[in-house]
Amino acid sequence: MTSRRDAATGDDGNASGDVTARTVADGGAAAAVDGADDGASRPGRDWSTYGLVAGASLISVGLAAYEIVPASVTPLLRESLGIGSTRAGLVVGVMFGTAVVVSLPLGAVLDRTDSRRVMAVAVLGLVVAGLWGWVAGRAGAYWPLIASRFVGGTAFVIVWNGSIDIVSRAVDPRHRATAVGIFTASGPVGFALGQSTGPLVAARFGWPAIFPAYTGLTLAGFALFWVTSRGLGGARADAPSFGEFGSVLKRRAVWVVGLLGFLSYALYLFVNSWGSSYLTQELGLSLAASGLVVAVFPAVGALSRVSSGLLSDRAFGGRRAPVFLGSFAVAAPMVLAFTRLGSVPVLVGVLFCAGFAIQLTIGLSFTYVREVVEANVAATAVAFQTTVGLAGAFLSPIAGGAVVDAAGFEIAFLLAGALSIAGVALAWRVSEPA
Repeated sequence: MTSRRDAATGDDGNASGDVTARTVADGGAAAAVDGADDGASRPGRDWSTYGLVAGASLISVGLAAYEIVPASVTPLLRESLGIGSTRAGLVVGVMFGTAVVVSLPLGAVLDRTDSRRVMAVAVLGLVVAGLWGWVAGRAGAYWPLIASRFVGGTAFVIVWNGSIDIVSRAVDPRHRATAVGIFTASGPVGFALGQSTGPLVAARFGWPAIFPAYTGLTLAGFALFWVTSRGLGGARADAPSFGEFGSVLKRRAVWVVGLLGFLSYALYLFVNSWGSSYLTQELGLSLAASGLVVAVFPAVGALSRVSSGLLSDRAFGGRRAPVFLGSFAVAAPMVLAFTRLGSVPVLVGVLFCAGFAIQLTIGLSFTYVREVVEANVAATAVAFQTTVGLAGAFLSPIAGGAVVDAAGFEIAFLLAGALSIAGVALAWRVSEPA
């Protein structure tokens, strides 16, 4: 990775630089991207770019573990708080709901402020949320616990959007998709960490301890991030007007990739949510065995999201559309055929391949959406992508459950396959940044 340092004016004494104009094949609109990215580079400091990506990823791993960990101890949580499955589900679901609500306005804030310092506030917010959740859990206070999760969800959105913005500024355009893909792999890694270690933490320290358990990892990542991100993330000299914020939503390319993100997240969460139930109820697998089989699906996400950037940057010479198209084209037949496969080894293989394919879009979409807008509204574009994508993640398990109850698993998976086919049709309309 070639490191480049942003020279937007800020508290670190950075000099203002030029923004390269790039024509995007989206109605011929000119989109300024950070190809020369506001600034100067620091030659010989490539190690700091690797450290930056690693630090941001560690912060995100800790936050993702915090996000999903209540799902691993749901029976303990329900018994202790005396709540039903719906309220227990909200302890996790409120994180996705928060992201949908606050991501876009926070993206606008990041475009007008020093995103590095805002991320520092977000990490502090996670520490507060973790301790608050621990206290609320020990007291059996359900709604204060939900409030703490709202604070944690807001922190997660800031870290996710801010990290993508800063990592994208730091890396040469030829390697940007690879670097952002590596960062987005932190999501499934954190999910795996939370799911696998949550029960161990609960058994040793009590279930409320799951909430502050991963703050140490996040703080360690932040220490590395803070040292290696010096000179990046400052407020831009060309801070966007409110009219320019609105211009993001007028881009056809932004809506196309946003809908692709919605579909990929919806498919990802549908299989995660209902694959295990299908294997248990229809094929007679034990809950432990079905959970192990379905775990293949998110586990491959880390490899897939890193590979999305490598495929685009190296195999396709920086072109994005072939990755989006291949993602849904490979996933569609596998999702459609899922309920017709009775062999567990075959199902494991299908889950691996489908999980890899679907998450290629998740990994690449956050790079692409920055490239089709002006550089001074890039964080807003990333925030829009987060909002639309996580809306799919939020709605998919709920809608999937309604279809399963009304018509059964076969129809539910057929409809999921239809979403994959819709993704193929939509991917044909992806325009390449010039």
